[in-house]
Amino acid sequence: MKIKRQKQAKKTLSFYRYNFGFREPYQILIDGTFCQAALKNKIQIKEQMPKYFMGEVHLCTTNCALKELESLSKDLYGAKLILQRFQIRKCRHSKEPVSASECLLSMLGERNQHHYFVATQDRELTAGLMEIPGVPLLYIIQNTTVLDKPSECSLKHVKAVQLGELVSLTEQQSIQHLKTEQGLNKEGEERRGQKRKRKSGNPNPLSCLKKKKKPMPQQPKTADGAKKKRSRHRHRKPANVNPDSSSAKS
Repeated sequence: MKIKRQKQAKKTLSFYRYNFGFREPYQILIDGTFCQAALKNKIQIKEQMPKYFMGEVHLCTTNCALKELESLSKDLYGAKLILQRFQIRKCRHSKEPVSASECLLSMLGERNQHHYFVATQDRELTAGLMEIPGVPLLYIIQNTTVLDKPSECSLKHVKAVQLGELVSLTEQQSIQHLKTEQGLNKEGEERRGQKRKRKSGNPNPLSCLKKKKKPMPQQPKTADGAKKKRSRHRHRKPANVNPDSSSAKS
């Protein structure tokens, strides 16, 4: 039975890696209900999670999930101690804390861009996760951590991408990166504008040089090396005109 669960988990991980771009280290968002179930079933989360995923994992939670445990009964004190050992990710509710389910759903957004796994026993949170594509769900059943199969929403999303009806998240990120490089969005325009700005400085010293006078064209030389003289046409007086005839008339 254990080997069968490991094969199923490996198959599910491959699905999320190939279709939604999940990579190590895997980020796992955990709430108080999962810690309480792990405490009752004597499951060491920090030790068993890397073995189950067969890779590096980052266990994390939010301040809202911690404060929710603090506000509940003292029976959840042990779960609170476990949850405090994990990394705390910043959420949008620093001033006004909300419930853990609402907080974790806000961390995922519409498409789980940060590739979070969610570990919970909360049915309300689980129902919300089923409506977001690309969210792997972890829960505890019969003293065992189980990675749930892809939801119907995730399967439909992958099918739509394969048919060309939607663009996958990885393709959207690459397109956005190309737009930024080409300056087709606001960030790219700002970067290109910053590159175009030049500091005012001294003029280019080469532009201040005086222009050199062009040399006069030399006369062509003959084959003997002597300069060829220009032929000038002189106006000659006619030979039959007598210069004394003009004075005689006067």
